[in-house]
Amino acid sequence: MGTAGQQNGPDRRALLRAAVAVPAAGAATAAFETAPARAATTGGGGRFDTESPRFALAVLPDTQYLFDADNADPEPLRETFRYLVAERAEANIAFMTHLGDVTEHGTEDEIGRAADTFRTLHGKVPYSVLAGNHDIPSSTDDQRGDTAYLAAFGPERYASMPTFRGASPDGYNSYHVLRAAGREWLVLALDWRVSDKGLRWAQGVLDAHPTLPAVLTTHDIAWSDDDGKAQLSDNGKRLWDGLVRGNDQIFLALGGHYWPPGRTVLTNDDDNDVHVHITNYQDRYYGGAGMIRTYSFDLARGVIDVETFAPWFLARDPGKRTPLEAETIELTGPVDRFGLRIDFDERFGGFAPVVPPKPRPASAVMPHGTVAYWRFDVSGTATGAPVEDGTVVRDLTGHGNDLTVSRLHASGPAALTWSADHHPGQPAHASLRFDGGKGPDRGAILTTRAGAALNSAKFTRGYTIETFLKLPDPFEGDHAWMGILSWEGRNGDAGKTTGWSPLEPTCSLNLSPERFLQFVVYPERQDADPTSWSHALPVGRWTHVAVVNDGRRTVLYVDGSKIARNPAQPSTGIATLGKPFVIGATQFDESFGQGFYGWIGDTRVVDHALPARDFLKPLS
Repeated sequence: MGTAGQQNGPDRRALLRAAVAVPAAGAATAAFETAPARAATTGGGGRFDTESPRFALAVLPDTQYLFDADNADPEPLRETFRYLVAERAEANIAFMTHLGDVTEHGTEDEIGRAADTFRTLHGKVPYSVLAGNHDIPSSTDDQRGDTAYLAAFGPERYASMPTFRGASPDGYNSYHVLRAAGREWLVLALDWRVSDKGLRWAQGVLDAHPTLPAVLTTHDIAWSDDDGKAQLSDNGKRLWDGLVRGNDQIFLALGGHYWPPGRTVLTNDDDNDVHVHITNYQDRYYGGAGMIRTYSFDLARGVIDVETFAPWFLARDPGKRTPLEAETIELTGPVDRFGLRIDFDERFGGFAPVVPPKPRPASAVMPHGTVAYWRFDVSGTATGAPVEDGTVVRDLTGHGNDLTVSRLHASGPAALTWSADHHPGQPAHASLRFDGGKGPDRGAILTTRAGAALNSAKFTRGYTIETFLKLPDPFEGDHAWMGILSWEGRNGDAGKTTGWSPLEPTCSLNLSPERFLQFVVYPERQDADPTSWSHALPVGRWTHVAVVNDGRRTVLYVDGSKIARNPAQPSTGIATLGKPFVIGATQFDESFGQGFYGWIGDTRVVDHALPARDFLKPLS
């Protein structure tokens, strides 16, 4: 065993409010055998959100020095449990897992005190507990028969939990299935010396749940020197060879037992990463003081953020903390506070591939008031084939706002091609690939015919304009001020006098050289040019864009999220001039420069403001 590094951090957890210091009412007296299962609620009245892309797994390592004969002090652990209960909704805590060595000697008295302490948590946050070497009599594996530990922390303890799915015949190994981030996850809690029978049981659990990502928890899997670089222990090597490496589902393996903490990344038989971590703070002040580690999963960002802290010390009045309490509040070294970058869809793709949604028919995405809808899933087209000049893309509403293809300047066939690439949430599974640019100006456009109803629509009651975009990666070349869509004509011809230039069109959606979206409109009823600006769009990734006007002002949404730089100016309608609507470029002084560079997918115009839930891209 090694010694602890200096990994102390300041008190910066503002999330721990006064409520953390208050026990859940009645928690200390509720017997675990009869406590009702409330897996979706917290003692503070909040709810755990099973569908949010963000959730947390709490990990509690060796607490043995808090239950050491007559030296026991369970209060730090009670405070940790109060924190988990109070913060379950705020942090979206799905589950807590204890890594073993609950007690120092495994006596009936120590085990009884520990079991009584767990009543603070029971029925409020689901959890698992596994045996460490200090919790049970000396034995080489999990076939040891009845023990005080098994009586208190065996399968009967978890029977009321909706996450609990079963235990091995000996009772020393168990598993839970959680629902979080809209999917199910498997947690294996394995004895500190799992037998061959136990390994076969664990394999059977994995075989019965072949599509669930799995977190393996056990007491002894790896050790580390002070450099924090973990290595498999002898028992860890047995687990790796006998279970982990051959089961791609296991992406995270957690153990305690040794200190200092450490971590490593191993490669399994499917050539995928398995993160192996040691979590143990029993050597620190007050036996670790019930310190926990939270693994905060964020599937939207593709990250697991890891933090390590002591709720017992954080709940104290800062002015009354002793020096040792203050320096043990939170650990911020590289093995205690870090982030794991994981593309969850890719990592889990081998055993749980994401099934793409089927194309949605046009009739399913044309709400009342849809004035135009275009999609590019044209039968008989091949990816990469040029879209010939004169090709007509039909307005699927039947209102006659069909688009006709033409190339700008002296552009060749590659300026516009068919593509099967598309946003995963887009109704049609196709798009157009535009190869516009400068030096010389080039590109392609799709325009409505003269006299099309859309050319003169004023939208004084509001509008929603949506499209899907993807910028190439890398985003190379000179692509200053690319137009995405617009109405042709000069705003000065509509009588507008206060805008940036009377020569720009009355409405256009553009992209700046910094990849900022710009939506500028000259309203029908105001002499103004209210303009929205987004953040920089990503490259190599599809983006959904929606411009929503409710007849009073305009708001731009990116991927269903309202951007910050929306104008407060009044904006009623669009001062259209009866000139064509265009996809693929924007005019200036009725002349096109460069065309768009990237992909454009389904595009829809509705004659009123739509709520985000009714956008072409469903909110997840």
